[in-house]
Amino acid sequence: MGAIYRSLAAYGPLIYILLAIMALYVFRRMWRSWREWRDAVFSLEREFALRRLGQATAFGLLVLLLFFGEFYISVFVVPSLPAPDVMTTPTLDLLATSIETTPANGAASPGAPSIQTGMSGCVENQIMLTAPLPGEEVSGTVTLTGTADIPNFGFYKYEIAPVGTGAFVTISAGAQPVRDGELGKWDTAALTNGDYFLQLVIIDNVGRTMEPCIIAVRVANQ
Repeated sequence: MGAIYRSLAAYGPLIYILLAIMALYVFRRMWRSWREWRDAVFSLEREFALRRLGQATAFGLLVLLLFFGEFYISVFVVPSLPAPDVMTTPTLDLLATSIETTPANGAASPGAPSIQTGMSGCVENQIMLTAPLPGEEVSGTVTLTGTADIPNFGFYKYEIAPVGTGAFVTISAGAQPVRDGELGKWDTAALTNGDYFLQLVIIDNVGRTMEPCIIAVRVANQ
């Protein structure tokens, strides 16, 4: 269903034009039927005109329903869809460097897991996550900052997935471009502690999904 919703959003302008043409046709039929009903002399003639007016009105309501359906899908449904799984084995693994976790006494722990600090798909002044930083430990409610501003901007969303999976889940979305500002909040309290990919996704105004900006962070709630 996600592919169908994205297709409807991508062809939104064309669908709106077709619905507008249909609406004009319906209005013309309703106007003519109403005039025929008003000017009818015989009861049978008025009955036929009233029937045509009812049919035109029903068709008009259908066109209106289709219009609001397209609007709802484009504005509310598509932004909440998870991004396509474009990375079965995330590119970030190839770019990652490691920071060894060091205990408080200063002694390195050989068995401590490392945090991936690479960044993938991020373009300065277009699609960028500036906070949290790659490899940062986060907890509680995190404020995401960065840039989501491309030509033909449609909307953006940010998603998470446990490292090693492609199962991204949408956290939230925004309908306005952001440049070096707050993208939204991320409540990590309900997550299992561990490493996660955090990706920022931008969709343009014709429904095309840009390459996401991806970083890895570590959730470490108490």
